[in-house]
Amino acid sequence: MRGKPKSIGLIRRAALPAMALLVVGTFAGHAIAGQNGLFAWRGYSEQLEARKVELAALEAERSQLRHKSALLDPRKADPDLAEEMVRKDLGMIRSDEVVVPLDN
Repeated sequence: MRGKPKSIGLIRRAALPAMALLVVGTFAGHAIAGQNGLFAWRGYSEQLEARKVELAALEAERSQLRHKSALLDPRKADPDLAEEMVRKDLGMIRSDEVVVPLDN
């Protein structure tokens, strides 16, 4: 009967350090392989490069839209662009006309 209390005492003494190692190991595992861990950094850098390319395309598109809106300013509208847009939107193109779209 003496063997039982020794083993229970050994288990009790080892339980706290074992739990501490388990908690530390869990945090270390998440720090390395977790969603925001070291292994995820590579994916973040690849996503950053993709977002930079997307940002450059959106900035170019914004620049084109600013230019077009400047041409449509009511105080100094470009008559050719205004006529083109009105005819296109309202479908006012004669059958003998040929529309040549220009990409500015």
